Amino acid sequence: MVVKITPNDKGSPAGKLADAELHFEGGDLQGMKLVGFAVWERRTGTGRNVTFPARAYSVNGERRSFALLRPMDDSGSQDRVRDVILHAYAEFEAQAAVSS
Repeated sequence: MVVKITPNDKGSPAGKLADAELHFEGGDLQGMKLVGFAVWERRTGTGRNVTFPARAYSVNGERRSFALLRPMDDSGSQDRVRDVILHAYAEFEAQAAVSS
């Protein structure tokens, strides 16, 4: 699996740093990609957060979201995916700093 980072050059919405995709290079998902991840600057303090792909829907006028990528058993699996994306973004930032 490879993480592809696309920087948010528009600056909108505020705090959004980049979009991320997971590209699968082997196994049954080879040639597929999972889109909908985003890297955000944390509102409070320092650090970054990753949001996962989700589908918005309404119930009685209340807006909710349904996560499209969820852990089956181990809730730590979501943290591992988040860490992989944050690591890829840090590498992207470092490479961009060297290039400029």
